[in-house]
Amino acid sequence: MAIFFFSRKREIVFPIGRYLQVDVHSHILPGVDDGAKDTAAAIRLLRGMHQLGFHTVIGTPHVMVDIHRNNRATITAAYGRLEKALAGTSAPMPRIYYAAEHMLDEGFFGLLEAQETIPYHTSPYMLVETPYLFRPLNLEHLSFQLGTTGYKPILAHPERYHYLFGQPEAYEKLKELGFAFQLNALSLTGYYGKQEKTAALWLLEHGFVDYLATDIHHERHLKHLVNFRIPQNTIALLENTTFRNTELAAAYHPPKPAIPA
Repeated sequence: MAIFFFSRKREIVFPIGRYLQVDVHSHILPGVDDGAKDTAAAIRLLRGMHQLGFHTVIGTPHVMVDIHRNNRATITAAYGRLEKALAGTSAPMPRIYYAAEHMLDEGFFGLLEAQETIPYHTSPYMLVETPYLFRPLNLEHLSFQLGTTGYKPILAHPERYHYLFGQPEAYEKLKELGFAFQLNALSLTGYYGKQEKTAALWLLEHGFVDYLATDIHHERHLKHLVNFRIPQNTIALLENTTFRNTELAAAYHPPKPAIPA
């Protein structure tokens, strides 16, 4: 009888959509940022995500003071256009909701004070990001302000920030400041680069990852998600990590009515 030995480094296709089922970071809302350019593109992405196994997708458009100057009005309008377009198709699609990915820039304080930030619906969690190349000087103050207003920040793709590469103590400091971490799944495949992959694996191995998401923008991302190839030791890391994606999706579900005594 032949005995076959498979290397734990041998890459195989892992069904990331069926595994996660809920995507908490995506750019599927049409025409508001560098994601889906129109409703037709958004529907193509959603159709592909449904085929991958996602039953819920939360659109999180960029909110930036200098590029994507979105607000609640522009985001809800895009959501409304997409919902209307989806109503006209008979193809099965994931449920869609929305939040926002807020850049921690000079415009963020104003949005926070005006209560114009967009968290994950009824939850206190808010998706935030920083520039890739440098750490905001006022990050401690920003985290304090978020805390005093009752919000809990989720830092999008911490593995992609160059100022954190090779600095485990910097990741630990962010955790101490109250940031949850959302990892991009494609970082595990090396899609963004070797350093991003190394950082992603380190964060997983050390139990720092709270959420795993696609950060899907376009059909190139979708193609790589369909062919999501990772080694078996990385699959083991995923399967041994409890991701909290479903908690954020639950914030959009109306509470069940109380049962009369």
